[in-house]
Amino acid sequence: MIYPSIDKITNKIGSKFLLVNVISKRVAEMEEFNHYQMEEKEYKAKKDIGKALEEVANDLINLK
Repeated sequence: MIYPSIDKITNKIGSKFLLVNVISKRVAEMEEFNHYQMEEKEYKAKKDIGKALEEVANDLINLK
């Protein structure tokens, strides 16, 4: 099973299309600036895409 669940995340974001845009921009920021919202040991994912999804699931990325 994928963590975090896409269903839970789309409830926070609103649409899958917006989710893709937010995650792709966040991953680009992670790669360019090497900046993460949580400590490395707090992430369950090893790849930046999973880490960005976890940040959205934990309400660390706001769209407002």
